[in-house]
Amino acid sequence: MWPKLPQVYLQDSFRSRFIRMSMPAPPRLLDLAGQSLLRDQALAIATLEMLPMELFPPLFMAAFAGRHSETLKAMVQAWPFACLPLGALMKEQQPHQATFQAALDGLDVLLSQEVRPRRWKLQVLDLRKNAHQDFWTVWSGTRASIYSLLEPEVAPPMRKRRKVEGCKPGPKPPLAPVEVLIDLCLKEGTLDESLAYLIQKVQQRKGLLHLCCKKLKIFAVSMQNIKKILKIIQLDSIQDLEVNCTWKLSILGKFAPHLGQMGNLRRLLLSHIHMSSHSTPAKEEQCVSQFTAQFLRLHHLEELYLDSISFLKDRLDQVLRCLKTPLETLSITNCLLSESDLTHLSQHLNVSQLKDLGLSGVNLTNMSPGPLRVLIERASATLQDLDLDECGIMDSQFTVILPALGRCSQLTTFSFCGNPISMAVLENLLRHTIGLSKLSHVLYPAPLESYEDVHGTLHLGRLAHLHARLKQMLQELGRPGMVWFSANPCPHCGDRTFYDPEPILCPCYMPA
Repeated sequence: MWPKLPQVYLQDSFRSRFIRMSMPAPPRLLDLAGQSLLRDQALAIATLEMLPMELFPPLFMAAFAGRHSETLKAMVQAWPFACLPLGALMKEQQPHQATFQAALDGLDVLLSQEVRPRRWKLQVLDLRKNAHQDFWTVWSGTRASIYSLLEPEVAPPMRKRRKVEGCKPGPKPPLAPVEVLIDLCLKEGTLDESLAYLIQKVQQRKGLLHLCCKKLKIFAVSMQNIKKILKIIQLDSIQDLEVNCTWKLSILGKFAPHLGQMGNLRRLLLSHIHMSSHSTPAKEEQCVSQFTAQFLRLHHLEELYLDSISFLKDRLDQVLRCLKTPLETLSITNCLLSESDLTHLSQHLNVSQLKDLGLSGVNLTNMSPGPLRVLIERASATLQDLDLDECGIMDSQFTVILPALGRCSQLTTFSFCGNPISMAVLENLLRHTIGLSKLSHVLYPAPLESYEDVHGTLHLGRLAHLHARLKQMLQELGRPGMVWFSANPCPHCGDRTFYDPEPILCPCYMPA
């Protein structure tokens, strides 16, 4: 049995442990060595040829934080990994413009040399701030973990040249280009100083420096400026494109050829395209054809979002015919569609991989519910998220699609706010979907019985009572974990009132 320690000893031990915990950790020997080395710029640069590769990341971090531009420039030229994830470091530290330019200058010097340095490894300069998040914190780990983090994502592997006995050496193969990975968001106004400097370097080293952009967002920018940027980007590197511009259809026609060159595009969002009142039908048809024809070249497209597109009515079949691969996500929101469009959608869309379907803001009030029922039935094996908000679906239409909803075995979320549905239909919906084991969230409109008048004023007491009835039904049917909550726009301000289980009210319902 251990001897009982004196109370004074225990107090002193606790006090010393508390003091140790409250004191900052002393600098590590590695940090001190790096700081010492950076004080002598010439020595630091001369040491790089012999510096073990494991010490490059911590020394680079210290040089970047201390704004040692010349040392940074030399370190880029001697970087011993295939990828330099500079963007992740810039996310952690506020970069100084001169420091960022020094890194690019180092790369520029490297590319200007006909004979690459002995330790040449750099293939990718990654400026994306959300890539390689852990690299700068695992440099002290095993060498294997560092290597795995720095495999280039886009650059092809460097091939070894085979020696052939008795053959004279041929002409030197062209130097492999270095790829710069970046996510771009183009807005009106002057270019960011860092981006402008990068573009200048890419233009100067044309063919040796490839600007690759996985995610590209385009906001209110002139087509002239867009073309200047697209001219220097490797368009086949773009996988995610968002065009959030208020464009006329003619402008979209001018943009279309660039879209067709994005052969690896996986996600496309296009919003707010309107037709000019001065355009002739023949010109409109030409522009639409220019746009839809590009889908024939997008063999990897998985997600398509079309929002507020004015030319879709009676032309949706043109888009569907040109899709080369089955989509995982199709979202058509705030667009005018005809009944023939919905019929084409239900019959001709390849739904073998469709997971997300959104028709929010598409007015279906005067349409037959048959095509929508067929579409849901065809996608029932894979559909996970269904959004029918603000479609104006009536009780009679909703009743027709209920059996199809009950077959969606993978459905997890169903939202249909803004539709005039009665409590009886809501209860019927619950009975049809109670067997869907993966359905966890249903966002439903306030039933018609909860309104005070035709102006859309909610009676919160009635809504609370009807919500409680649905909750009780879920409990009785053995699905208390399924979340049903109501959301309806206020007729005065447009904000939604949520109810789950207590109301989250818009300001119009608050007492003065």
